Amino acid sequence: MTKFIVPHSPIITKKDRQRLNGHKSCILWFTGLSGSGKSTIAHRVEEILYERGIRTYVLDGDNIRLGLNKNLGFSKEDREENIRRISEVAKLFVDAGLIVLTAFISPYRKDRNLARSLVEDGEFIEIYVKCPLEVCEKRDVKGLYEKARMGIIKQFTGIDDPYEEPENPEIIIETNKNSLEECSNMVVKYLENKGYFYVD
Repeated sequence: MTKFIVPHSPIITKKDRQRLNGHKSCILWFTGLSGSGKSTIAHRVEEILYERGIRTYVLDGDNIRLGLNKNLGFSKEDREENIRRISEVAKLFVDAGLIVLTAFISPYRKDRNLARSLVEDGEFIEIYVKCPLEVCEKRDVKGLYEKARMGIIKQFTGIDDPYEEPENPEIIIETNKNSLEECSNMVVKYLENKGYFYVD
């Protein structure tokens, strides 16, 4: 029962960890249709940041569903719980002083808004990985869209379940118009320009 839970105040703060790491912490929240390129870009951005000495971690949709969220299905309710758990985990990474990159379809605005509400202003960077549905279908190495159109997979985002586009994302990346390096560098440049690579 939550009434018996008393949060412990840490001695080492988030700001202390940021100073130790030499950079600010935040969530880079990549959202978009399946096949849009979220995971590919997230891992490339992490690679670039790692080479610059930035402490990072990627939370990827498939990997999370093999462990933390392996008991969840793909109903609307389970998707909401999937994102709720991820949001709480991402918040912990921010508190640890890291830049955490999350690559999830996260189709519903209210779930992404919940994730944003858990951290301070400037600690949630919504990145809309925008790509036309027909292009995503052509890239579909897992054959998920084909199965969805055949009715084998139900409630598949973009086919028989909606994807609610971000209304005011910090970054929009169009992967059908730009290369992987161009898309990745857009994210890194945003962090540079906003001063995430140093701590006051």
